[in-house]
Amino acid sequence: MALYSEKVMDHFLHPRNVGVIEDANAIGEVGNAKCGDIMKMYLKIEDDIVQDVKFETFGCGSAIASSSMATEMIKGKPLSEVKNLTNKAVTEALDGLPAHKIHCSVLAEEAIQSALEDYRRRQENGESAKKQ
Repeated sequence: MALYSEKVMDHFLHPRNVGVIEDANAIGEVGNAKCGDIMKMYLKIEDDIVQDVKFETFGCGSAIASSSMATEMIKGKPLSEVKNLTNKAVTEALDGLPAHKIHCSVLAEEAIQSALEDYRRRQENGESAKKQ
């Protein structure tokens, strides 16, 4: 049996939504010191819908595949659905990850949750773009 599914390999070799959204109104960044993976998610949210999403990930193939799949799963979706995305859903969408790589899907979930928290904070503060 192969260590990685065809979907994991496809999202690793051909990641979707890679890059930066310059005018993102939600940015989340998480990292895992244990494995060294770092994920940054950029969301453009309009009318409570994720209109666009991009990511930058420094890490292993599973981290890149998890980031890519997670972006595909939330693009065009209402925030009411996006906030419920779980690492389990990302793992299942990838047709599984090896047990020692599940933390990569957890990071993808956490990066999205971090971006949603950033969005909520900006809305409360009346901000539109984060000064970087």
